[in-house]
Amino acid sequence: MRRDTLVHLLAGGCGGTAGAILTCPLEGVKTRLQSSSVTLCISQVQLNTMGGASVNRVAALCFAAYSSCKEKLNGVFDPDSTQVHMISAAMTRLQLDARNRGEKQMGAFECVRKVYQTDGLRGFYRGMSASYTAIHFVIYESTKQELLDRKTASMMESGEVSVKEASDFVGMMLAAATSKTCATTIAHPHEVVRTRLREEGTNYRSFFQTLSLVVQEEGYGSLYAGLTTHLGRQIPNTAITMATYELVVYLLNG
Repeated sequence: MRRDTLVHLLAGGCGGTAGAILTCPLEGVKTRLQSSSVTLCISQVQLNTMGGASVNRVAALCFAAYSSCKEKLNGVFDPDSTQVHMISAAMTRLQLDARNRGEKQMGAFECVRKVYQTDGLRGFYRGMSASYTAIHFVIYESTKQELLDRKTASMMESGEVSVKEASDFVGMMLAAATSKTCATTIAHPHEVVRTRLREEGTNYRSFFQTLSLVVQEEGYGSLYAGLTTHLGRQIPNTAITMATYELVVYLLNG
């Protein structure tokens, strides 16, 4: 395995663990608010996301896969362009979704082809978090680059040498918080539907059927139940995760 991949694996693991440890108490509250039943137990999936080892593994794989996809796509599109960030994020999410369903490790393009062959277009809606991840990474990368460009321009005017400072990582935390807020707000109805589908003894059968039923019975506002609590956990979690990730990568790369 290449050193660069190992760096991103380690940095992703450190970032994911730090974020999860500091913000996991709000996960249970969010799930209860999304559910139609106040007695809902936290599902195994969400318990897994609060486990340090699991978070470490998933976060490390996510950042490593994203970095690898970016490196390959930079040779196809304009380097570090919006297209590169969006496609890399979507393919990363699809790869991880496939592996979570028990399939063997495969390349991003092979994963997309297999999902389409197996489930057709509906298969991509099963993992709408691919779009959610793409939105998050695109906004984060764009905001981070804008902050770096402004700092570089300022340094050039003053003749100073650009070095990493604490304020740079604060800026990255703000970029991560902004991107996560946008992505979470857009994708929250999908999270609500997914939570309802995990409940037993209900009339929820499929994604679109559940979406329609929730709106009919409870109104559109119910699709954003628990959003405030969700953001209350996701924003600091993402800010801590991304800042820790960037810091570890910076330290390891010297």
